[in-house]
Amino acid sequence: MAERVIEVDGIELCTESFGDPSDPPVLLVMGLGASMLWWEEGFCRMLAAGGRFVIRYDHRDTGRSVTYAPGRPGYTAADLVADAVRVLRAHEVPAAHVVGVSAGGALAQLLALDHAARVRSLVLISTSCAVPGDDELPPPTQEFTRFAAAAPPDPSDADAVIDHQVAYARVLAGGRRPFDEAAARGLVRRDVERAHDFGAARNHDSLTDGKVSQAPLSSITVPTLVIHGTADPMFPLRHGEALAERIPGGRLLALEDAGHGVERPDWATIVTAILEHTAAGSSGQVIVSE
Repeated sequence: MAERVIEVDGIELCTESFGDPSDPPVLLVMGLGASMLWWEEGFCRMLAAGGRFVIRYDHRDTGRSVTYAPGRPGYTAADLVADAVRVLRAHEVPAAHVVGVSAGGALAQLLALDHAARVRSLVLISTSCAVPGDDELPPPTQEFTRFAAAAPPDPSDADAVIDHQVAYARVLAGGRRPFDEAAARGLVRRDVERAHDFGAARNHDSLTDGKVSQAPLSSITVPTLVIHGTADPMFPLRHGEALAERIPGGRLLALEDAGHGVERPDWATIVTAILEHTAAGSSGQVIVSE
């Protein structure tokens, strides 16, 4: 299905769906600063082939969704949570299985807390607890911290921006597996060329929380699966473990040597896990290694 720009509450969001609308719906929520392209088409089609109606979308300031002036987003993280509801409304989906990666996983948790009737189950990938707790969680790796602290490239220099994003993808991959630079470069180039203003994604770095839930994660009642790479440089594995522990019945699938994100070598494992989880939510905390 072709991309579709929806307008709900005066907000324009670019969406795309895959599969039969009569199948159980799965809403994919990407991390901040990233467009829906990072839910790669092949991954989406694998889920759809498993009998799911899959919806992906561009956050504000990414891809072809509404774009704001750099440094002046005029919205909060709470608005991004509400945008997920807007996407479901536009697609006439009362409630969906919600899959979030990185900060998208945090948005998915807040969606389950603030709009519980909209969420049938959760799958949280490469993320951490959206609501503070008592656990002391480990910081990012030194390599990740050094990269994040470096000055970004001139947004008007497309080649420099692409090189920077590819280097970032390499860091996120965690360094324990071969890095497919050609695939990463192709995806980054499509992302840069497709966006209204690729530099506007930096607005996500300065977002305030807004009116988001302060309820504990223990109040989440939907079946929850946490998927986390053992080599994640942004959120070391303990983040995923803590998340699964704090959500009642949470289960953890640990991906050996996987970094941060949904990597192609893990597509089959992740898709199978999502299909099983969304077919019939299970309970009981389990740690599985692949």
